[in-house]
Amino acid sequence: MRVDGIIFDKDGTLFDFRATWDVWALGVIEELSGGDAALARRIADAAVFDLANRAFLPESPIIAGTNREAAEAIGSALPGQSIESIEAFLSARAAVAPLVPAVPLDPYLTGLAARGLALGVITNDTEAGALAHLTSAGVLAHFAFVAGFDSGHGAKPDPAPLLAFCSRTGLSPDRVVMVGDSHHDLLAGRRAGMQTLGVLTGTALAADLAPMADAVLPDIGHIPAWLVA
Repeated sequence: MRVDGIIFDKDGTLFDFRATWDVWALGVIEELSGGDAALARRIADAAVFDLANRAFLPESPIIAGTNREAAEAIGSALPGQSIESIEAFLSARAAVAPLVPAVPLDPYLTGLAARGLALGVITNDTEAGALAHLTSAGVLAHFAFVAGFDSGHGAKPDPAPLLAFCSRTGLSPDRVVMVGDSHHDLLAGRRAGMQTLGVLTGTALAADLAPMADAVLPDIGHIPAWLVA
């Protein structure tokens, strides 16, 4: 095989972004606005979320941003609340988001591990959120390394958290593939000297990811065939 380890982004990669986070965002907006339609529109505009279609627009800073960046974006529509309180609220709501896996994860990850691959998750969500989601999905034990933006390694597109995975596993970066649904994911992989795969279970189109990817796949279920192609 062409790799010894795989790093997955979480949202839009392990979990389908639209089915999970569009639904979550609508609930957040409804709760924060308290039934005030004008305030809901302001929050949606700040989040770059289309209320009519109940979906994030591709240019939303929340899609690939950290929880802090999401709080800062939404906070611009809530001047009476501190960014810290909004960040805490988003973290709490994200921990119980309605997760929709991109593929059945447990058998899929079991198959990758059977190939001798070391697996990791690096997300711009919080570490606590990542651990909660992976635990809820019943797949945390498959991963040798899990890092969020607040784990002390930095946030994508900084390559530092990816290189921390290599330090933890003893793998050479050129034998690791970074898999993600956003430019941030793939840029971090390139900067780390890794191979990169884009997947289309986020909001980006193939044309958006192709310049930074060794291949763009419909979803992570296509990775095993790519490994031996």
